[in-house]
Amino acid sequence: MSAEYLDLDGSNLVVERNVPAPSDMSIVERKGWGHPDTLADHLAERLSRAYSRYTLEEFGAVLHHNFDKLALLGGSSEVRYGAGRMVDPVRVLVNGRAARECGGVAVPVDELISTEVDAFFAERLPELDGHLSIELNVTSNSSPGAVLTDSSGPSDRERWFTPRSSDDLRERRQLLANDTSLGTGWAPQNRTEEFARLLAYHFSSPEGFRASQPWCGSDVKVMVHSVGRELDVVLAVPQKCAHAASRAEYLENKDAVLAECHRLAARYLPGMQARFRLNARDLPERDELYLTYTGSSIESGDEGVVGRGNRVNGLITPLRPMNVEGANGKNPVYHVGKLYNVAANRIAQRLHDATGGYVEVHLISATGQRLDRPWRVLVRLAEDGESLADDKLRALLLETLDAFPALTDELLTDDGPTLA
Repeated sequence: MSAEYLDLDGSNLVVERNVPAPSDMSIVERKGWGHPDTLADHLAERLSRAYSRYTLEEFGAVLHHNFDKLALLGGSSEVRYGAGRMVDPVRVLVNGRAARECGGVAVPVDELISTEVDAFFAERLPELDGHLSIELNVTSNSSPGAVLTDSSGPSDRERWFTPRSSDDLRERRQLLANDTSLGTGWAPQNRTEEFARLLAYHFSSPEGFRASQPWCGSDVKVMVHSVGRELDVVLAVPQKCAHAASRAEYLENKDAVLAECHRLAARYLPGMQARFRLNARDLPERDELYLTYTGSSIESGDEGVVGRGNRVNGLITPLRPMNVEGANGKNPVYHVGKLYNVAANRIAQRLHDATGGYVEVHLISATGQRLDRPWRVLVRLAEDGESLADDKLRALLLETLDAFPALTDELLTDDGPTLA
């Protein structure tokens, strides 16, 4: 392997070529739509989008906010064959910061949040109807950096969450990184990784298996290990008690899930020997089963926290490069923990398309520096990466980095990228 040190219009670009291709061993995890961590991720991002759209329409700019520390605390439920009920509510801890006014005009932060939380759970877990406790812990406190002196008035830093107008937002003059952090991306995904994504989506999304099987819940979790042509999967697929009237029905439904798993493996992984283990903790003879009221373990003691679930590319892959940033709920204008992860994944895919080989991309920021010119850009290319000339590599990187304002717009749309 060899490394080149290049200038990227002010960024330090490090290119490592002849990187060995990844091992054919894979470990992949994916959490489905109803998993508490996925619920927390998606809800935090929904709150950020709703707040961003509101302030953009009212004030012409996305005001400062972050909801990326949101957490869900499980309630309690009673489950029987054929019936169930909630006993204690699910607690939604909305932790973060948001500007509550601009130029003296109030932003209805609490109302916005409560409306979005209710709408989100009505869509995802309608059985929770009325069994939510929303706890708002949203401040307008500024970040460190405002030093008080006898002669100075309020500093720009103190106006971050109480702007006199949108002109007080420094990002309208120049986009600067809010933090020293990093974004990570790689490409391509292998067949095992694609299959893990497919399997979790098929069983947990409303468009897949659940569309015709009302007993299937959405708190799906998939863990896949593969070596060569051998693939082993442990997955959890809950059932809704109202649609499973007996132990026998529950077991019949399990057989239907396993049959569907084998059908999908035969279609998407021809030639691989696939083995599946479903709801491994079940003890049918004792009626200890993955039987739920809502279809999610959030109904019964489990917790969900932003950033603990799928990465921005939708997977948890310990044998691949990753970072621990929770992208959902972060400000889409200048938060590097969101923007750099999306950009790194896109750059990696484009470089793979250009070279045909394995690619890693790491974007590292320095707080307060230009957002579109990371402190370090690390690109790692497999053997055939030598076919990509330095000038073409620079052009491709700059094209993506220069598009951050457009990426913000994309993140605010209903069909914007899903970050988990």
